Amino acid sequence: MAGLLKPKKYDWKDSNMALFGSDTEKAVKKASAECEPAWQGAGQELGLKIWRIEKFEVKDWPKEEYGEFYDGDSYIILNTYQEEGGDSFLYDLHFWIGKHSSQDEYGTAAYKTVELDTFLGDLPVQHRECMGHESPLFKSYFPGGITTMEGGCATGFRHVPTIEEYEPRLFRFQKDAKGHTCVRQIPRNPALVTQDDVFVLDLGNKLYQFNGDNSSVSERSKGMQWVLKQRTIRGEETKSEVLDGSGTSTSHEFYQKLDSSEEEDNDDGDGDEDKKLLRVNVETAESEVVKEGEASISDLASDDVFIVDSGETVFVWVGANASEDEKKNGIPYAHNYLRSNGSPWRSVTVVKEGQKCAQFTSALAA
Repeated sequence: MAGLLKPKKYDWKDSNMALFGSDTEKAVKKASAECEPAWQGAGQELGLKIWRIEKFEVKDWPKEEYGEFYDGDSYIILNTYQEEGGDSFLYDLHFWIGKHSSQDEYGTAAYKTVELDTFLGDLPVQHRECMGHESPLFKSYFPGGITTMEGGCATGFRHVPTIEEYEPRLFRFQKDAKGHTCVRQIPRNPALVTQDDVFVLDLGNKLYQFNGDNSSVSERSKGMQWVLKQRTIRGEETKSEVLDGSGTSTSHEFYQKLDSSEEEDNDDGDGDEDKKLLRVNVETAESEVVKEGEASISDLASDDVFIVDSGETVFVWVGANASEDEKKNGIPYAHNYLRSNGSPWRSVTVVKEGQKCAQFTSALAA
């Protein structure tokens, strides 16, 4: 809407994560974690559980909205699973940061992720995900794709308002470099509608799916699934129509509702970095390169904390002899490293020595 300013993009990126290593962070004990109502029952059943940070509090996210994220929010995601033939529960614990999430929300999500890790006996492998740059593992949880929408908790918008007050929304269905179809809300600018992708115009009581001439089968399929889900949620009074790219007249309601001239907020590049191994100086939280190129498990030492940059994902490996503070500061170590090289949005995974993490194992040289 004209006259509204979006929150600062990556408001948290220049932070030094002062919360971690402070007296507040050091006070995170299992006893305090047990006082968090949201954690009761967490990790006791197989499958996915998602929470959203709302004004410093952890709130359940509705299951019917799993896979949908607002760009002004931060979320915590727990995946509980078992290895084939195994009895023990294993965990991947992620927190996801919207592009316009505030530093307070980011910090709360990071803090509460550490708290939940403590509650689960330090068993989870921790991950940090940034909007538009999610890891393949995170994307695998949502077969229907990830949908990112404008707004969030601070705007008070979540459920569909009445038709009279509904603000039309335009979504693009587009494959990423890895072949995953991602869904993102974009400005209702007709210049952004191309023949290469699928677009859905959401008018509240009507949904138009525009299939670009050059769009892929998977993009069209994801679009149909998304439209069907919205119709199921909203009821039979909601109608839909499929439009064939270049065969759609510019006089059609689809185009007539594209009345914005706002440009798209471009994402930062995901360009792979050079592979390297770094040792973290836990006194300064800075890191130094100890090896360029491929690294192997034999390069790691139990007394130290290392950063393994695979070129795609940044892994923090925490040795078994590291202190409790060092074990809890894996994300901040990676954050400081990424902040220094200008790519704070890259995905991060923290692995404690002895933990099983297929992604980390494959990132190391055989």
